[in-house]
Amino acid sequence: MKVILVALLCVTLFCQGYSIQLSHICFCLPAGATSCKGRCDEKYNSQNQCHCNSKCTQYKNCCSDYTDLCKSEGSGIVISDAEIKAVSEILYALDSNKASASELIIDPQALVPDSQTSLQIDLSSGPLYRYVDEEALFSRPTYAALLAVLDNYHRMTGQAEDFSPQQLAEQDTFLKETMSNTKLGRELFAFLYTKGIYSSEEEFIQDLKMMWFGLYSRNNKKMDSSGFEHVFAGEVKGGKVSGFHNWIQFYLLEKRGVLNYYSHSFDGPWATYPDAMGMQFMWDGYFKQIGSAVIGSSPEFDLAIYSLCYITRPGKQCHLSLGGNELTVQTYTWENSFYGNGKKFIASAFPVTPRMKTSAEHHEIYRAVWLYFLKLMP
Repeated sequence: MKVILVALLCVTLFCQGYSIQLSHICFCLPAGATSCKGRCDEKYNSQNQCHCNSKCTQYKNCCSDYTDLCKSEGSGIVISDAEIKAVSEILYALDSNKASASELIIDPQALVPDSQTSLQIDLSSGPLYRYVDEEALFSRPTYAALLAVLDNYHRMTGQAEDFSPQQLAEQDTFLKETMSNTKLGRELFAFLYTKGIYSSEEEFIQDLKMMWFGLYSRNNKKMDSSGFEHVFAGEVKGGKVSGFHNWIQFYLLEKRGVLNYYSHSFDGPWATYPDAMGMQFMWDGYFKQIGSAVIGSSPEFDLAIYSLCYITRPGKQCHLSLGGNELTVQTYTWENSFYGNGKKFIASAFPVTPRMKTSAEHHEIYRAVWLYFLKLMP
């Protein structure tokens, strides 16, 4: 299975214009390398002047940038940027439920510079989503589970959320369908398990439930918000849209005629789905200056990459690699209340402006993916 995934990744990156033969993969580092860039958690090599594995602190021979590049702050668990990029490529390759070009057609229309995102001017005559094959997409278990949860929220902060037993069960179903019943979700758990973050799938799912669905107060001391509501469903606070970073929710509201697409300020370099966009829109009288989202992805993919970034880089920018191009996800922690033993709820998670990678960066990602699989193979 792992070899198949490596091959699939190579095909994916080949389609981006970077070909390589799996049987001839060879990554060479210059002797005496003095940086941990692309080397985190590598095996000891006596020819290197400094080292980047977990024992280098014990022997006091770490490279000067080891802590910055290879340590997950506060936990003592080593999770490097290269490993995050490698596993994100695996998740990207495993997103079998993403929309195809025939299942999803968008019309981005007006592109505006960052300086004009606040103007609240409708520069697009038509909707963003020209066509969505609901029969093909929404009948899939993970999409159906997301749809069941999306309509359980009040968008106005300051109004307490109160869930029925059925709605609580829908949260459990969403996590089960996206994380337990997909290869993508199981791969995310496997990565976090091997890094020592979770000791069982039960612990993993329970933590996701609390960080995403645990309630806290954004306004008027009411239990009115959660990470899931903020990111996937969207909220209104202070007279403007807050959060709202899911393409399916955008489509549903646009279809109902309560969301008006104005323009976009960035569009990712991907020629197929998933892609990433930053949109300006009006939601039933409330404006969103930049509502960024991954477009055409499956619900499990969104949940997986945001969870990966929040768990490994909470409150920071998290650099992913998807099909050979970089997507940065910004996460924020909720600082005013906690769950469990002082754990923080998700306040927000969303994509920021993506960029195309250079050939050297593609080579580095290949190397990271290859090292990742070598560690998993017996």
